[in-house]
Amino acid sequence: MAPWYVAVLMGLVEGLTEFLPVSSTGHLILAGHLVNFTGPKADTFEIVIQLGAILAVAVLYRERFLGLLKTDTARPFSGRRGVWLLFLTSLPALGIGFALHHAIKTYLFGPRTVAMAFVVGALMMFFVEARASRRSRVRLVGGLDSVSPRLALGIGFFQCLALWPGFSRAGATIMGGMLLNMDRKTAAEYSFLAAVPVMCAAVGYDMLKNWRLFDSTDAGILAIGFVVSFLAGWAAVRTFISLLSRFSLRPFAWYRLALAPVVWLFWPG
Repeated sequence: MAPWYVAVLMGLVEGLTEFLPVSSTGHLILAGHLVNFTGPKADTFEIVIQLGAILAVAVLYRERFLGLLKTDTARPFSGRRGVWLLFLTSLPALGIGFALHHAIKTYLFGPRTVAMAFVVGALMMFFVEARASRRSRVRLVGGLDSVSPRLALGIGFFQCLALWPGFSRAGATIMGGMLLNMDRKTAAEYSFLAAVPVMCAAVGYDMLKNWRLFDSTDAGILAIGFVVSFLAGWAAVRTFISLLSRFSLRPFAWYRLALAPVVWLFWPG
């Protein structure tokens, strides 16, 4: 298993990139190769520490998640309706991801395919922001309580783009929301909430398959990665929401374009 400083590095990378539109998968792969932390056990470790980032969102938006336990007529995103909306958003990616899991692992986890995903995602961001700047007369969906079942399902189909490693789940859902006339901040907040059921399902599935890779001696390293991922995820989500009120997605698009050749050239293929 990795030493503690590798667990800290991987936890930082996971927490800082999971909810930003930059692809945590691409960053984790690069970081793993940088410190020679690769192989099946490393891959599963990266999945496990996602739980820290998930918990960060659950804590930050605890009122929204607790609201799913009871219907509040003043808040449409609550109770059964809120659960139904998140289910609709999760359904397409869960179904397609389960059906194509082996093919994705086999054919899409390579330096060229991931670098291409960075570029395609960046170009889509430029398109989405250009469209947003021209829609002054369009009434935008603002606030989580304005999300409709049709909108939730539409975002779910966009989320399927994240099955292409390097595209970014957060980027796919935020851009999908904006293309479906959500305002940028609401699209980001809904992206955070919608990440929880999908990521829990992905982590649970991977752990059921690979839990035997770990033993009691790995508990400390897993705990370090988990805690660091939680703290970094907390900071990333709070900072990202603040930035979106002042900036667009374009800086993230330029960053992705700059990182694409690094992935292409320096990730062992």
